[in-house]
Amino acid sequence: MNNFYRQAHFLISAAKLNQAPEDSGIEVAFAGRSNAGKSSAINTLCQQRGLARTSKTPGRTQLLNFFRLDDERRLVDLPGYGFAKVKQSVKAQWQGALSDYLEQRKSLRGLILMMDIRHPMRDFDCQMLEWNMHKGLQTHILLTKSDKLKRGATSAALLQVKRELEPLGDLVTIQLFSSLKRQGVDEAHQKLDEWFEISPK
Repeated sequence: MNNFYRQAHFLISAAKLNQAPEDSGIEVAFAGRSNAGKSSAINTLCQQRGLARTSKTPGRTQLLNFFRLDDERRLVDLPGYGFAKVKQSVKAQWQGALSDYLEQRKSLRGLILMMDIRHPMRDFDCQMLEWNMHKGLQTHILLTKSDKLKRGATSAALLQVKRELEPLGDLVTIQLFSSLKRQGVDEAHQKLDEWFEISPK
């Protein structure tokens, strides 16, 4: 188990990019539809229950939330997309912050994109992948809630998504993940270590 990520702690929330921390060092961002288990995955990877707020009402993450790992490394929880029951003007504001971050943030090294394994490659997921390919941004997909399917169905879903991703080449990698069963944590840590330039001990 990688203990480096246990030291993550909340740094700041930003409604707009100009409220974010100084654009230096290395950041890895987490994105996904509002029901994809994004906050639970962040908490599991950092071995903390309440680091990223989880809610029974999807879409509560409406800000750019920054978490400090050390002086040079940060995790960023991006606004969820999809099911939030908020005013259209509010939704437009936080999606604007999301696009500004992806377009302008120089310290962004890679994006962890979460998809519910039962509903992968929805419109927003494909839009995110297209944007990342345009930017040349490395993306690692977590097929979350993999405990919800039986093993055969899980393998079939993984294979299907891999086939859909083949045209995108080496910029996109993918794995199974379950916060409940702690499945895939070590593999995800390896990807984070690679992006954060953390040498194996």
